[in-house]
Amino acid sequence: MSRKANLPADQPLNGIRVLVGRARHQAGALSAQLRNLGASVIEIPFIEIRKPRSFRPLDTALKALSTYDWLILTSVNGVEALWQREKLRLAAPSQFPRIAAIGPATKQAIEKRGMKVDVVPKEYVAESVVRSLKSKVKGKRVLLVRAKVARDVIPRELRKAGAHVEVVEAYETVVPQGSRRRLQSVLKNPSKRPRVITFTSSSTVKNFIALLGRRAKLNGILMASIGPVTSATLRDFGLPVDIKAKEFTIPGLTEAIAAAVSRQVQ
Repeated sequence: MSRKANLPADQPLNGIRVLVGRARHQAGALSAQLRNLGASVIEIPFIEIRKPRSFRPLDTALKALSTYDWLILTSVNGVEALWQREKLRLAAPSQFPRIAAIGPATKQAIEKRGMKVDVVPKEYVAESVVRSLKSKVKGKRVLLVRAKVARDVIPRELRKAGAHVEVVEAYETVVPQGSRRRLQSVLKNPSKRPRVITFTSSSTVKNFIALLGRRAKLNGILMASIGPVTSATLRDFGLPVDIKAKEFTIPGLTEAIAAAVSRQVQ
């Protein structure tokens, strides 16, 4: 009898070990969805979110928030960082600029704070943000709130479209050194070695390599990517993209992992 014949229809990942490398405070949603499908989840963060060295540039921009025409937020981390600056008494909703969010999770985080999101691109990547906004920003002031290190696609292309773009740092991502020993131990132990490793951003890929080195033995492990930018970074480091989410979200990634594993056991 095949392994698939023994699986409940709603548990396609039963007995499959999946390594989740999201930041510790953000791993819960992905881990919960994978466990609901029967997976055995290992959480080892490849990324840590830290406050910027100084909040002064962000605070200055937020004090003048009503002078911007557009506010662009590219992650839940950026939303949280912005609203944590409570001492500034953010402008009333009626004085907020129009808001663009890179994807549904960011949109949801904004709406939880009682704000309206005006634009969510069809694909949840920087290029799609540009396509959604470039006809709307000529001569406009745009505030982009993001990580310390990020791709420059949005500010570069919107400036080409005639926008006046200000970029401010809301947080930074670093390699969690405490994960190094745990990660090496899990990969060396046959009883703990994952079948799938998830990557939810380019930073998780880069930090994974920083923690392990390029010569890590990853034979037999499937690399699961949330979207095209993450996939490109995996390939840049010589890693395969075995699983690709069709929708660039956590549910989309979970669905893609379940579908790939199901195909393998048929």
